[in-house]
Amino acid sequence: MRELRMPQLGQTMTEGTILKWLKQEGETVRRGEPLVEVETDKVAMVVESPEEGRLLKILRAENETVPVGEAIAWIGESEQAQP
Repeated sequence: MRELRMPQLGQTMTEGTILKWLKQEGETVRRGEPLVEVETDKVAMVVESPEEGRLLKILRAENETVPVGEAIAWIGESEQAQP
């Protein structure tokens, strides 16, 4: 299982707002597939899945502002235990 963290999409970015999840919990994701739309103070961008597996748990809701580096979801195999 791997944590998906709020990426730093610019040198001055300290937080981002989750605009929209493009996948739902339990859905299969592929590496490089669009997963979530994130807005910074300058631009909105699509964040891609860093690996293949299932979107096990969404930790942060749409319209929630999250600091860079904080976990926003878990990706892995469905039989993996969630912390």
